[in-house]
Amino acid sequence: MDLSRSMILQKGIGQLGFVVKDLYSTMEAYCNRFGIDDWRIYTYKRPFLSFQNYRGREISYSALIGLSYFGPTRIELIQNLEGETIYTDFIRKHGYGLQHLGIYVEDMQEALRDIRAAGFDIEMEGGGFGLDGDGHFAYLDTEPVCGITYELIERPKRRPEPEAVFPGRKQH
Repeated sequence: MDLSRSMILQKGIGQLGFVVKDLYSTMEAYCNRFGIDDWRIYTYKRPFLSFQNYRGREISYSALIGLSYFGPTRIELIQNLEGETIYTDFIRKHGYGLQHLGIYVEDMQEALRDIRAAGFDIEMEGGGFGLDGDGHFAYLDTEPVCGITYELIERPKRRPEPEAVFPGRKQH
């Protein structure tokens, strides 16, 4: 299947995802060098994620996530804390750095049907991180063909408050 007619490509790239060694030192560097602050920090693990799958099997892992924006593009910094994941695969193969390009989708199930029809599989996925149990992400096995991993992201309607904000909430 040709993905050119798929809704997957309608919005373009919305997120750059980096695997980092230390979340806080990387956020500090972005803050000091680029002026990017207001990082929203979450720990992705159970029960925050109601499901976690890696290469077709259920897993349990944890990762510290920092989210902010570089202009209109969301930046995601990921520090793998525990478990074998697509992030540890990336570190072994490439070291730390740009690991994926994120594409926002409205309907994850439709997007996954299109992806599978185009011959791609899901490497890792998780979901349930919204206040209503929604929210779903799926990393695709696109690196061998496209040179990078693509992630499909169905944002939750309502997201919980972050565990922390870096460098701290600004005084107004």
